[in-house]
Amino acid sequence: MAEFRTLASNTRPAVEVNQVLRNTYILLAFTVAFACVTGTVAAALNVPFFGGMAGFIVYLVGFFGLSYLVNKTANSVWGLFWTFMFTGFIGFVAGPIVSYYAAVQPGVVAQALGVTAATFFGLSLYTITTKKDFSFLRSFLVVGFFVVIGVIICSFFFDLSAFAAAISGMMVLIACALMLYQTSAIVRGGETNYIIATNSLFVSIYLLFMNLLSLFGIMGGDD
Repeated sequence: MAEFRTLASNTRPAVEVNQVLRNTYILLAFTVAFACVTGTVAAALNVPFFGGMAGFIVYLVGFFGLSYLVNKTANSVWGLFWTFMFTGFIGFVAGPIVSYYAAVQPGVVAQALGVTAATFFGLSLYTITTKKDFSFLRSFLVVGFFVVIGVIICSFFFDLSAFAAAISGMMVLIACALMLYQTSAIVRGGETNYIIATNSLFVSIYLLFMNLLSLFGIMGGDD
């Protein structure tokens, strides 16, 4: 998961804050586009789901390993390289899932994409214009992270399909909270590294989109 940093009051010059914000959104746009490309490649190659314990381990190693490398090298040019490796990996893993929904429930993908974009832009605009401090969400995000890991582990031993909608709903809340937290960190001068900020916001977009996809898929399952 992205690193959670304590937000500081905005004592940095506005020009520096705006530069971090601009660089973050530029890099975020490129990484989202790159993830779409790798996801399309995975779908075209008919790459199977990363299911089962083996797939879960591969996913965890890739997710946390690459995320660690991003944070470790965030102050060098290698940070950009590992950022694209991380987001490309996420796109590659998500590709087969999105492809499945596109085949069986085409409208669901468009709905999830549209709501994700609207939510991200809406929350970002609100945080940037109000400059509200969302540092209080840090504890919620930390607890939410461990809850998510616990739910994933439990899913290998128990049938949690009856709680699928509730779990996805919780993940949507966590994704929105992460967006508010990270954007607030940039705007208030607490986050000065645009690579780390991009990594965090990308994760929030990914979580939001995939769980909205699941929610809309469940609601449209009888169609």
